[in-house]
Amino acid sequence: MLRDDINNALKDAMKAKEERKVSTLRLVNSTLKNADIEARGQGKGPLGDDELLGLLQKMIKQRHESIELYEKGGRPELAQQERDEIAVIAAYLPKQMSEDEVKAAITDAIRDTGAAGMKDMGKVIGALKAKYAGRMDFAKASALVKGALAG
Repeated sequence: MLRDDINNALKDAMKAKEERKVSTLRLVNSTLKNADIEARGQGKGPLGDDELLGLLQKMIKQRHESIELYEKGGRPELAQQERDEIAVIAAYLPKQMSEDEVKAAITDAIRDTGAAGMKDMGKVIGALKAKYAGRMDFAKASALVKGALAG
């Protein structure tokens, strides 16, 4: 399970005295615990691996946004810190799909859901998230789905 991998990596990083990795993995664990608490409040159990992958992708996206802001603000050392955190977090994500694979998956999802127009975009994105969680950048995929359904 993904949680076990993260906790084992945290222990190893602590033994190796890798400060950046330790702090990043602690942050990941904290985020996972907060998400579990939120899910419990909604009457759900602990998050599964697919949901955890989505959470990790969200954390990476936040760091990309921070990098952009730090670079605009002339803080390259903070931008590098965020890049280092991305490298640690990304190690727990499955290999990302290529653009061609994403386009093929979108075509299949549109066909499988019977989507006919923009009103069916939610159905297509839902099908993609169910099948490709953690392997696809859904922000980019959303734009591609929109283009496919509009065109």
